[in-house]
Amino acid sequence: MELTAWLARCGLIAILRGVEPDEVAPIATALEAAGIAIVEVPLNSPEPLESIARLARGFGARLLIGAGTVMTPLQVREIAAAGGRLIVTPHADARVVHAAKQHDLLAVPGFFTPAEAFAMLEAGADALKLFPAEAASPAVLRALRAVLPSKTAVLPVGGIDATNMAAWRAAGAAGFGIGSAIYKPGDSAEVVAAKARALIVA
Repeated sequence: MELTAWLARCGLIAILRGVEPDEVAPIATALEAAGIAIVEVPLNSPEPLESIARLARGFGARLLIGAGTVMTPLQVREIAAAGGRLIVTPHADARVVHAAKQHDLLAVPGFFTPAEAFAMLEAGADALKLFPAEAASPAVLRALRAVLPSKTAVLPVGGIDATNMAAWRAAGAAGFGIGSAIYKPGDSAEVVAAKARALIVA
């Protein structure tokens, strides 16, 4: 399925930074029940490949499962082997995008400048992650949208919560990566579900 189809189901990517393998399935169950369709486990979490493997086995037929903070082509191979289907980077690295496409994975590289955005599209990115969004603004996104190809999906990540999504949406955001506003280490599945529902309403 194309990334745009997943984003059409729900425009939020739940970033589970710091999640433990033993808690990832109950949290994903809660997220799915709330309406979230895309779940990302950053590689700087405890045993991230184990969490991704558990999510892929339990939810891979229904949710898009992937990894964040991906830095190298080797990590892309490991994520693919674990069953992940989405690669998200904090930076603009064509090598990682190329590796993702070689493994038939979806690639959402980070960018902050127009030059980086166009370079990542040239490399084959399926969407672009505007990061850190708190250092930019909806006005920056609006200006970028004026020059990027019209179908480019741009996802602001960093500092996004229920209070500021509307302005970013109005500027052309296709969706958002949501970190601490949806999950913090120690949050129960019930807490995550409540956060997810509030964010989807917003």
